[in-house]
Amino acid sequence: MIRETSPALPSPSPAELAIRDLPRSVASHDAHLETVRGMSLIEVGGAVPHARLPMPLTVGAWNLERCLFPEASAAHAGDCDLLLVSEMDHGMARTKQRNTTAEMAGARGMSYAYAVEFLELGLGSPIEHQFCDDSHNARGYHGNGLMARGPLHEPFALRLWGKRQWFFDDEQPRLGERIAVGARVETEEGPFVAVSTHLESACGPDHRARQMAGLIAALDAEFPGLPVLIGGDLNTGNHAGGDWRAEGLFDLARAAGFSMHGGPEEQTTTRPSLITRWPERAMKLDWFLARGMTLGPVEIRPSLGADGTPLSDHDLIVARIEGLSAAG
Repeated sequence: MIRETSPALPSPSPAELAIRDLPRSVASHDAHLETVRGMSLIEVGGAVPHARLPMPLTVGAWNLERCLFPEASAAHAGDCDLLLVSEMDHGMARTKQRNTTAEMAGARGMSYAYAVEFLELGLGSPIEHQFCDDSHNARGYHGNGLMARGPLHEPFALRLWGKRQWFFDDEQPRLGERIAVGARVETEEGPFVAVSTHLESACGPDHRARQMAGLIAALDAEFPGLPVLIGGDLNTGNHAGGDWRAEGLFDLARAAGFSMHGGPEEQTTTRPSLITRWPERAMKLDWFLARGMTLGPVEIRPSLGADGTPLSDHDLIVARIEGLSAAG
């Protein structure tokens, strides 16, 4: 696990960015990844009172698709005491070089932790080029985070198992692999572990099941006996002919003591956005997995800003943690 923290991730050096001429192999990818300092750190920040969160508390999970609108997104999730976010840019031209997680947390007076999933080697997709004022990325980081109205203890990140698919992609080449980032949260009823994750889309269900198995095993080893909440874009059914009901990760998680929470079965969590303008199909990708806690009904909140602007191609999912119990 990644444990080292920093108040600000360093910008990649020219040597760290010299990636395009690398041999296209997993071995060369992994060797270079070890040299990029920002990808082995967790950025932490925000100022909150050192207090336990009251129960019940409201939690949200949201894939923000780059986070084009940090302030509007923060307002949309304004009732959340804990927010698990993915696809967050940090120093990307398409989002005006902003640190989107830090800005959302700042707008809500929350603490945050952020880890890099990918170092982007370009400006993004052709549609995303339309949002760029600069011809370069200040950092090129894209990743996951969490933010809370209380302090985040023992922050950690875990790079999930994968095949480095995006390193071999011609349109959006990236260094990195899918990641989970989390922390211990203290409440009036005791602690639990909150985890924001993002599973692979460019694969089949067996790949995602292996990622989930690795994540649960790591959490069991690092935080034995603590309640756990995993939330995020699990990309369930996001493959050719895919159906979220057939994903093996659900049975695997149930066997490990987790319950599944995704809102009404017939209600999907994706929509057209400014970037994903013509999605081929609506999908149910976003979930909470809970163990050692009671979770209320999940609201699937349309990700439309106050003026009707789509904030993401994923809707925000929101639930209440009603109480904690023994993790089993």
